[in-house]
Amino acid sequence: MAHCHNVGMHIEVPGGGKKVVLVGNPNAGKSVFFNYLTGMYVDVSNYPGTTLEISHGRMGKNVIVDTPGVYGISSFNDEEKVARDVILAADTVINVVNAVQLERDLFLTQQVIDTGVPVIVALNMIDEAEKQGVEIDIDLLSELLGVPVIPTVAVKKKGLEEVKNNISQARPGWIDPELRRQLGTMLNRVGSQGEALLILEGDPAVSERHGLKPGDRREEIYKKRRERVNDVVKRVMKETSSSTGLAESLGRLMIRPATGIPILALALYVMFKVIGVFVAGTVVGITEESIMLGIYEPAVRGLVGQFVSEDSVLGTILTGEFGVLTMTFTYTLGLLMPLVAGFYFFLSLFEDSGYLPRIATLVDRVLSGIGLNGRAIIPLILGFGCVTMATIVTRLLGSERERRIAIFLLGLTIPCSAQLGVILGLLAPLGTQYIILYSVAVFSVLVVVGTLMHTALSGKSTDLLIDLPPLRLPRIDNVIKKTATKSYQFLKEAFPLFALGSFLISVFQVTGILEVLQNLLAPLTVGWLQLPAEASTAFIMGIVRRDFGAAGLAGMSMGAMETVVALITITLFVPCIASILVLFKERSKFEAALMWCGSWVIAFLVGGMVAQLSDILGQNHRVSLITAAIIAVSVLIIIGCRVLNRNRSVKNRSAAVVNK
Repeated sequence: MAHCHNVGMHIEVPGGGKKVVLVGNPNAGKSVFFNYLTGMYVDVSNYPGTTLEISHGRMGKNVIVDTPGVYGISSFNDEEKVARDVILAADTVINVVNAVQLERDLFLTQQVIDTGVPVIVALNMIDEAEKQGVEIDIDLLSELLGVPVIPTVAVKKKGLEEVKNNISQARPGWIDPELRRQLGTMLNRVGSQGEALLILEGDPAVSERHGLKPGDRREEIYKKRRERVNDVVKRVMKETSSSTGLAESLGRLMIRPATGIPILALALYVMFKVIGVFVAGTVVGITEESIMLGIYEPAVRGLVGQFVSEDSVLGTILTGEFGVLTMTFTYTLGLLMPLVAGFYFFLSLFEDSGYLPRIATLVDRVLSGIGLNGRAIIPLILGFGCVTMATIVTRLLGSERERRIAIFLLGLTIPCSAQLGVILGLLAPLGTQYIILYSVAVFSVLVVVGTLMHTALSGKSTDLLIDLPPLRLPRIDNVIKKTATKSYQFLKEAFPLFALGSFLISVFQVTGILEVLQNLLAPLTVGWLQLPAEASTAFIMGIVRRDFGAAGLAGMSMGAMETVVALITITLFVPCIASILVLFKERSKFEAALMWCGSWVIAFLVGGMVAQLSDILGQNHRVSLITAAIIAVSVLIIIGCRVLNRNRSVKNRSAAVVNK
C-alpha cells in the first residue's frame, strides 16, 4: 500500500519503499547522482509557495528527491526552507560532499546528522582533492561522523554504483552529547528530532508550526558544530603537497581583469564563430533550406493537397505562409533547434568546466555600477538560454532591489538562445560595423537602464559571496547529455507555442485581422521605425515567443540598416508569454505591468531613434556616426547618474555626522 510524506509537497512512495533525499552544497555534484539513480523517470514540480523546482524520480521502490544546493537548513532563504522541509520528511539522506571543500561542506553534513535522519555520505571529487595534494582518511572520517562514507568521482561514474548499493546501510550519525540532551527535552514537546533541532536553532517557521517561541541557542549550537567540523577535518585531512597545477593557475588568471577579460572575449568570440557563423550558416542551411524547405514542406503540401485545397481557409491554416504544419516544423526543427543546441553546448561547457562562477567573479565590479553584484551574471548568462528560467534563478540574488533590477534587464535586453541564434544568423552576413551597431545599442540600453534603476531605487548592491569550484576539463558525455536534455526541454516548451502562434497568425491572415493590425501599427513600423509594413507581423508573433518574432524577420526582404533596426526593436521587445507569466508571478501585478509596458516603450523608442538618425545622416558614414552617438549619449547619462549618486552619498554622510 502506498504511503506519503506531507511536509511541503506531496510525493507518493510505494509500499515498502523509502523517500531518499539528495542533499549538498552548491557545486557538490548532486545532479550527476540524481541522474544516475533515477535515469529518465523524473518528475519536476514547483515547491508550494515558491518558484523553485524540485526533481524526484523512482529507483525501484524508493523515490529519489533532489534538493537545492544549500549551506545549511534553516529559514534564511527559499532554497534553505525547501531543503529543510524535504529533509524533515526524508527516510534516508544521501549527502554529497565536495572533497576539495571538506571544511565547508561538513557543516551541512553535521547539521543533517543532528536531525537524526539516517545518512550516507558520498565524498565526491576525491580525484580533484588528490590533484591538489590533499589526502583524506575515508575510514576515519566515517568513524568520526558515525555514518558510511563512500569516495566518488561522479563525472566519471566512479563510486556511484557503490552508493546506490549501500543506501540501505545509511544510519544516524554522531551527535554532541550536550546537544543530544537538549534535543531529548525538546523532543517530548514536538515529536520530531529534526524539528526539535531547528526550534533550538531559532527557526521561526518550524517554531510557529508547534506554537512555540523560537529558541535562542543558534549561535551556541553553530559555534560548537563549527569547532567539531574543524576538529574532524584536522584529523582526517593531510596535505601531501602544495604545488600549484596548471588548472589552478589558469583559474586565477580567469578572475584577474588584465587576463580574465581577454580570456572571456576569446571565449565569446569562439562562441560567436561557432553559433553565429558555422551553425547559423552551414548547419541551418542544411536543416532549414535543404531538408525542411526542400524536402519536408513540398511533401506535406502534396499530402495535404490530396484532401484539402491549398487556397482554402483550412489549407492556408495548415500549409500556408504561416501554416501549422509548415512554418511550425520548419522554424522549430530546421531553424531554431540547431541554434539552441549550439548555445546550450557552450553553456554546458562553461558550467561543467567551472568557468561560469569565474565569470561572475570577473564582472563583479562592473555589475556593481548597475546595482548588481557578480552573482547576477549567472541569471544574465542563463537568460541567453531561457529568460523564463533565468527570471526564476534571480531568487539567488541577495536583495529584493537586485532581483527587481535583474528581472527587468533580463526581459528587456537579453535575447534567449533561440532568438539569439536567429539574430546571429541575420547579423553575420551584414558585416562587422552592423554587428557592432546592434551590440552597442542593446548593451547601452542594458547599462543605461541598469544605471538609472540603480540611481532611482533605494538601497545598495550586496557583496559577492560565491564558490569557485576546481577548474577542470569538461567531460564530453556530460556536456552532450546536458545539451540534449536542455534542447529537448526547449522543444517540448516551444513547439506547442509555435503551433499556437502559427494557428493564430494564419487565422488573422484569412480573416483580415492581420492586415488591420498591420495598419494600426503602421505609424510605428513604417513611419517611426521605417520598416516594411509586414514587419508588424513579426512583432505580433513576438508576443507569443520572442524567437518566433525574430524568425518572422528572417523571411523579409530588408536592407542592412532596416535589418539592424528591426533586430534592435525585436530584442528589446516584450518577452514571450511564458516569461510574462513568470514575471507576474515573481513581482506584484502593478510592478510586472510597469515592466511589461516599459519594455514596449524602450524597444520602439531606441529602435526608432536609430532609424531616424540613419535617415538624417544619410548613407555615408551613418553606421559609425550612429554608433558614436549612442555611446556618447549613454556616457553622458551614466556620468550624470554617478554625480547624482556621489552627491547623495555626501549628503547622507553629512546628515549622519550631524545626527551624531
